[in-house]
Amino acid sequence: MTTEIINKLKRFKIIPVIQINHVGHAIPLAKVLIENGLPVAEVTFRTPAAAASIQAMREAYPEMCIGAGTVLNAEQVEQAKAVGAEFIVAPGLNPNTVRYCHNIGMPIVPGINNPSQVEQALELGLTLLKFFPAEASGGIAMVKSLLAPYVDVQLMPTGGIGKNNINDYLALERVVCCGGTWMVAPQLIENEQWDEIGRLVREAVELVA
Repeated sequence: MTTEIINKLKRFKIIPVIQINHVGHAIPLAKVLIENGLPVAEVTFRTPAAAASIQAMREAYPEMCIGAGTVLNAEQVEQAKAVGAEFIVAPGLNPNTVRYCHNIGMPIVPGINNPSQVEQALELGLTLLKFFPAEASGGIAMVKSLLAPYVDVQLMPTGGIGKNNINDYLALERVVCCGGTWMVAPQLIENEQWDEIGRLVREAVELVA
């Protein structure tokens, strides 16, 4: 993981985890995020529109920090890179995907939720890891337990995190940022509720300031 990307994620504190079903929603959503103080997005590869959405965002807003999420294999990494993704986020730790990212110089944050996976990630040369699914895997207590023996590890908790608990995670040393969906929920995007998304994004930015 490049220092530049880590520093960006630290600065943002919140990473909107986005599911886009229609590429036509990509640019309006990016505009709302930028105008309300959160120029970053993790666009998940859960829909056929993901790659085209990243490309649309990148072309419209080249200054935006855009990553690809829910990336499961090297083919998806290649797709993400081709459309301008700056980093990869994966739900799990696939050594083949990690090695492929290393080979092409693409930063990757793989998902982990136990000590064995942390050690495997360290063996692969990774220190910034996604703790996922955060709340279902033990929440704050598990984050503390995972960080204690691994002094070089930094975490990006994601899953079950919202406005009521995000600051509890961010208060922990070596929690770089958190992934969240509450301000960019799929139904809000699907219904083109840009004003409501903007309000929630502003509220989230103020919450972690």
